[in-house]
Amino acid sequence: MSLPPRVGWLFAHDWDGRARDDLQARGRACFDHAGFDLFSFPSNAALAFYDHERFAQRQARRGRRLGWRAVLSHQEHFGAVAAALVAEELGLPGTPVESLLAAQHKLHARRVLQQVAPEANLRFAALEAEYGDDIPPGLAYPAFVKPVKAAFSVLARTVNDHAALQAHTRFGRRELWVIRHLVDPFDRLCRARLPQAGSARRMLLEEPVPMHVPQYNLDGWVADGQVHALGVVDAVMYPGTRAFMRWELPSRLAAPVQARALDVARRFLDAIGFTRGLFNLEFFHDPATNRLSVIECNPRLASQFGDLYQRVRGIDPHAMGVALALGEDPTALPRSEPTAGVAASLVYRAFSPAEVPGAPGPAQRAALAQAYPDALMFSFPKTGAALARDFKWTGNHHHGFVHLGGRDREQMLDRAEHASALLGWPAPCLDRNAPAGVSPHLERKVA
Repeated sequence: MSLPPRVGWLFAHDWDGRARDDLQARGRACFDHAGFDLFSFPSNAALAFYDHERFAQRQARRGRRLGWRAVLSHQEHFGAVAAALVAEELGLPGTPVESLLAAQHKLHARRVLQQVAPEANLRFAALEAEYGDDIPPGLAYPAFVKPVKAAFSVLARTVNDHAALQAHTRFGRRELWVIRHLVDPFDRLCRARLPQAGSARRMLLEEPVPMHVPQYNLDGWVADGQVHALGVVDAVMYPGTRAFMRWELPSRLAAPVQARALDVARRFLDAIGFTRGLFNLEFFHDPATNRLSVIECNPRLASQFGDLYQRVRGIDPHAMGVALALGEDPTALPRSEPTAGVAASLVYRAFSPAEVPGAPGPAQRAALAQAYPDALMFSFPKTGAALARDFKWTGNHHHGFVHLGGRDREQMLDRAEHASALLGWPAPCLDRNAPAGVSPHLERKVA
């Protein structure tokens, strides 16, 4: 009997860590892990010393010593690029480094999209100021501003005038230290491998999209340059905001619109040379005008959705990621029996420090596990400067996630409300009759 392949899995935490442990228990591979948890202290203290190339060289030496047959990561900020660098060094199947940089550099990605799919692009412009600089006059408002390199909607919001943009981009010394250590590893690598993209130490201005326009996620994969769809996940927002309240599968978006999104993804991924790996395309679709607008294309698996696809379609995207990293055909993987007709990833947020609930205790966790054995729960409590930074950078604090399924949407929402009560968290499912992406009840000024 042959031994399972040895695989390096970098920056695998939360959903990825759970999937890695499950796949190893099932004998799919023997995984070696490396990389810190960006959201957990003291693990994230490694941010002070992180450099993409040094980390990749260290892991490549480790991979040679241990006999890695593949290396992968679905972590947005550091992991995906690091895994590509290691795969390149070891001559393993992987995503080309330059294609990852091209997708993650949001200004460069907009320029590429303008060339290959202008009908799906938003109007955009570079903010010609690095972090901490004064904002130049003469810009058009309102504008949606976001970092050229970031994740999780950090520092992304609509600003209505020069004063608001100046205030939004004023940072203290500690904040600037965090921002630069998050951005500089990417910026250094871009200067060496994708110099035409320009500096990543700045922000990008985009055409604002009306709050009522729904948002979606197209998931898929590329093998040997051929682009395939996995599915579409619907986003539902907190009332009057662009803050995710939950994601739902299956999608209620019409099939022809899903096909258009796949065509845009195909043109973009081909233009940046993305030849192998999983991807996630975020986009708006306005049903009144039929306009489809790309938000961004993430060159990795949206790990949070992997569990939803398993519940509803019996497909394991994490197992597909391992197959792609090994150079195998992901469509040859067996499917499991679906356990739900509808599944959701519920996002628990507080919009002011006074609303932040406590983390569920052992009794609450036990009650959830007993009532809903299929529930998957993560809690991310923060205090002090980290909590204050959440509210300044995103306008809210997301403190937990729960995944649940149901035979239909109504039962899923019933279960979600009861599960939330068991945890002592306000239920993020107030809008049973609203279409995907629309939350009509309350108004909050938050990105």
